[in-house]
Amino acid sequence: MNLKPEDLKANGYTMLEKLDHMELIPFVRIYLKKWTRYSALYVISNFLSFAGAGYFLVKYSQAGYFTIGDGAVNLSFGFAFAFLLLPVHEYIHVWAYKSQGAQHTAFDANLKKFYFLAVADHFVASRKEFQIVALAPFIVITSVLMVLFFFTGPLWTMTVLGVFLTHTAFCSGDFGLLSYFEVHKGQEVVTYDDRANKVSYFYGK
Repeated sequence: MNLKPEDLKANGYTMLEKLDHMELIPFVRIYLKKWTRYSALYVISNFLSFAGAGYFLVKYSQAGYFTIGDGAVNLSFGFAFAFLLLPVHEYIHVWAYKSQGAQHTAFDANLKKFYFLAVADHFVASRKEFQIVALAPFIVITSVLMVLFFFTGPLWTMTVLGVFLTHTAFCSGDFGLLSYFEVHKGQEVVTYDDRANKVSYFYGK
């Protein structure tokens, strides 16, 4: 958007929410529990990734490609690789923010609270812009994993499925925030980050 944070009130916006980043996880949980298309997509994606991993583990082991134990080990490799993808995930957020016009972007993380996020300092994002930013890592990484799925042998397929399962779970924050926008779809909701104070604001009109 072309608006700056200080222009929001003059343009008819009122503050709906002030989100301390330390409270991000409880906030996300609240909105993932609300039935919206984004919370539904998150649940379905997690179910499909879990079911797919279980299905191929049993299928390939019964076909004699590997033992259940070997398949489970490679599946766990996928869990580990997914953690290595966290910086990539956040970089995709940053890239998406920049594609929408954000100038001052950065990463924030809190290992104790186990949250990682990309912020665009004082960049006011509309609902549509935020949708692009929030969905970008899920779409890009899932698409790459789907391509790899068709070019790997059975054991490495289990690793790809492990990455997919874990990364999908890691997208909870993105889908929770999108669910917030959906809950407030009757209002024109915008958001911006204040990196120095580690808070995000949501305004609507």
